[in-house]
Amino acid sequence: MCMGFGCNAAGVVGCRIIDSPREKLIAILTNAFVPCNGRFPFLITISTIFIGSAVASGFSASIISTLVVLAVILLGICLTLLISRFLSKTILKGVPSSFMLELPPYRKPQIGKILVRSIFDRTLFVLARAVSVAAPAGLIIWLFANVNIGNISLLTYIANFLNPFANLMGLDGYILTAFILGFPANEIVLPIILMSYMQKGVLVDLEDTFQIGQILVQNGWTLLTAINVMIFTLLHFPCSTTLMTIKKEAGSWKWVFLSFMLPTVCGIVLCMLTTGIWNLVSLVL
Repeated sequence: MCMGFGCNAAGVVGCRIIDSPREKLIAILTNAFVPCNGRFPFLITISTIFIGSAVASGFSASIISTLVVLAVILLGICLTLLISRFLSKTILKGVPSSFMLELPPYRKPQIGKILVRSIFDRTLFVLARAVSVAAPAGLIIWLFANVNIGNISLLTYIANFLNPFANLMGLDGYILTAFILGFPANEIVLPIILMSYMQKGVLVDLEDTFQIGQILVQNGWTLLTAINVMIFTLLHFPCSTTLMTIKKEAGSWKWVFLSFMLPTVCGIVLCMLTTGIWNLVSLVL
């Protein structure tokens, strides 16, 4: 789980050290419930714009934004433990294995061997899988943004189609489309959202949070939208690299499908629940 905070794919690979096949599967399937390094910038940006800056200023705003992101992380950890217990009592039930930590004999580190194994067996392994999906995905995103039918882009058609379902989650069609097109890498979800709102033909990368906030608010974002976006950023399907790594480590497409569905279903249900409660409270008040 701790390795998953850096990269969920690396976290899945790290599950190799678990001796029990059952417990290894549970760890693999729940690894995506913690935010990876690709999701943190998006979480921090949304928290800063819609929560931190909305209730305070200066250093106090930074503290509040940090606490909100921390709360999201704790939500992910709690769901990891909850889903792990659910899996251990249902499809992956069995006798828990005992934990024994045996210290190996000390050996002098072999720097060359460590570097070679680290680069070729870990880094290049993950990067090769990322590139194999990122290249065609980049082409698809470009086509959706630049191919028009009746002066309306394919991206807008897809967003309009998804909009009714997205509204039930407190989102809009462009946001949901961005998460789907961000399947290769979580880092491109926000650029796709900005590209869609600004009607650009290429990904938009802005560093000014004030400017980003203005664009989002002008396109109908509210505090509810921000909360649901943060929830769905935490709880949605793993990126393509992670899923390909799960296939290699678990050895079956059924575990890939389950690891795709578990966080996604949790995210959809939680967003709908948040939206329903928000609307109910709004009616009462």
